[in-house]
Amino acid sequence: QVQLVESGGGLVRAGDSLRLSCAASGRTVSDHAMGWFRQAPGREREFVAAINYSGGSRYYSDSVKDRFTISRDGAKTTVVLQMNTLKPEDTAVYYCARGRGMAPTTQGSDYDYWGQGTQVTVSS
Repeated sequence: QVQLVESGGGLVRAGDSLRLSCAASGRTVSDHAMGWFRQAPGREREFVAAINYSGGSRYYSDSVKDRFTISRDGAKTTVVLQMNTLKPEDTAVYYCARGRGMAPTTQGSDYDYWGQGTQVTVSS
């Protein structure tokens, strides 16, 4: 009922920036939290950032805080992850997901719809 499509990934150098976007269609996501997760080769999927239903409350993992910013548009149909000062350890496939509730959470099981992912590669 909900489709999520990520875009904006690519190959960049350490210290550079990327802006990832997640476009939602189908059922409304305006009353749901949204999150970003990532998975590197040989690693488990990990939480990156989340935003509540209104866009007024945000939560970040320790590994990206002060470098990444999550936001959503007024219509609540697009979620953006602005990534600055990228590091090689940020290399991963990044996934957008819709939360089951309104609050930003860090658990993947709290999200019910997922995008296909977009590759981010950061070279030294």
